[in-house]
Amino acid sequence: MKPTSRLGVFILVAPAALIYIFAVLFPFLGTIGLSFLRWDGYAKPTWAGLGNYTRAFTDATFGSTFGHVTIYILATLIVEVLLGLLLAGFVSSLRRSAFYRIALFIPVMLPMVVIAVLWQAIYNSDYGILNAILKSVGLGKWQHIWLGDTKTALLAICFVSGWVFSGFYMAIFSAALNRLPNDVIESARLDGSGEIALFTKIKIPMIRQVTSIAVLICITGGLQGFDLFYVLTNGGPYHTTEVPTTFMVKTVFRDGEFGYGSALAVIVSVVGLLIAYLFNVWQKRTNVEVEY
Repeated sequence: MKPTSRLGVFILVAPAALIYIFAVLFPFLGTIGLSFLRWDGYAKPTWAGLGNYTRAFTDATFGSTFGHVTIYILATLIVEVLLGLLLAGFVSSLRRSAFYRIALFIPVMLPMVVIAVLWQAIYNSDYGILNAILKSVGLGKWQHIWLGDTKTALLAICFVSGWVFSGFYMAIFSAALNRLPNDVIESARLDGSGEIALFTKIKIPMIRQVTSIAVLICITGGLQGFDLFYVLTNGGPYHTTEVPTTFMVKTVFRDGEFGYGSALAVIVSVVGLLIAYLFNVWQKRTNVEVEY
């Protein structure tokens, strides 16, 4: 068989295509079909038509979840992507950076449930380390019920997410910075550019494509956020940290509304695909403008 034959290409692609079809495509099509039914998981399903979608668009709690996840995404763009970029610039400027890279990347390798339980203990208002530290340094008035207050619960979750994933984005940006041509960097230094100017005016524009990908990963990943919210607050207090994924899980497994939960899943999937499409369109247009 020739390496360039179509049959060879098909044989190589077939295993991945089959896995995608059976693990992603078929379940998604099944979810779409189930979204038009009313089913509690036991009784015979009944036809609902667009009733589940009409209910979703008029559900105030479900609508508020998109507001919460939007705040979460905007916050993580700062505490994850921007902080990761700054950390990458700092680490890349060090001669012996391996230790710092590993130390900052360790939280990414930990299971998210373990991290959530750990930070739940840190935030605990009775025996948590955070309140204990505030009291020991004379800031006892700052002690707070971090996960039980509607004003701080979502921000507390955003901080934990930044602690975890800033190292992930640091690794991405560090790899991109290390691939930059040394002659350009050295020429800028010879021209008198300082490290800050070199980083902001030369290095960052040169890794623009990587930055765009990191932002897209952060946005789509934030829309799928579940484990931190579920373990830390379970959507509380008073639904102020409820996001689309936690609301879907409660709808299906707590309330037993499989049809309605499937409709919610379809809506969230469409929103994610639409965001990715619009982001790609915006990126292509900005790239064209730069080329001209």
